[in-house]
Amino acid sequence: MDFSYQLYSARNEASLDDTLKTLSGLGYKQVEGWGGQFNDPAALAQSLKNAGLTMPTAHMGYAQLQDTDAALRIADTVGIQTVYCPAPPSEEYRTGSGDWQGFAEGLAKIAGAFKTAGKGFGYHNHHWEFAKGADGKTPMEIILDASPDLQWEMDLAWVVKASEDPIAWMDKLGSRITAVHVKDIAPAGQNADEDGWADVGHGSLDWKTLLGDVKSKTKATYFVLEHDKPSDAIRFARRSMDTLKGFGV
Repeated sequence: MDFSYQLYSARNEASLDDTLKTLSGLGYKQVEGWGGQFNDPAALAQSLKNAGLTMPTAHMGYAQLQDTDAALRIADTVGIQTVYCPAPPSEEYRTGSGDWQGFAEGLAKIAGAFKTAGKGFGYHNHHWEFAKGADGKTPMEIILDASPDLQWEMDLAWVVKASEDPIAWMDKLGSRITAVHVKDIAPAGQNADEDGWADVGHGSLDWKTLLGDVKSKTKATYFVLEHDKPSDAIRFARRSMDTLKGFGV
């Protein structure tokens, strides 16, 4: 199993080129890009090649995706196969007043254009997408119901943060899950300076078991390590990879 690294975790590192080479040396084969890195797609593609890495997946914000032709050109230049929208477009969605149906329809339109271009497209969750509306449906269901072409990158730790059972969601919608964020949650009261997140294997989630569940219950082919606020992005990359190598997966 090849593991990827969400480069947003290393957004504060001084040199992208140095970071990519370090990740390669630690055993990563892939990285996942994010919207702020695509100002010069050709240079990014060369940096990846120099480090011996690929970027099969990426995050692009909804506003960036509105110019779908430009987003597809970036994907072609960098070699990205699937793009995931990482979050809803504004604060209203996070506080319960956003138009999830309208947002879902917009995502569905983008997904159709990506499919026509031979690319995959989907959505990455936080915890906001699991608050049930008056009709009993969650925003996550609304999004996936909008189009069969929409994929789901499950951020499993955020599902847990939403007080939901990720296994139940895998059982229900595993055929739509094409990528998983491998992220860990620190034990209660720990890692406050890192917003309560932890390096993989140093938190409260049983990732050895969970990886088996993901492999058996979903269509995920990308396993992307992420830490939303690491105090040391390279430490996170190293210790997390050491954990996963220890699993023998």
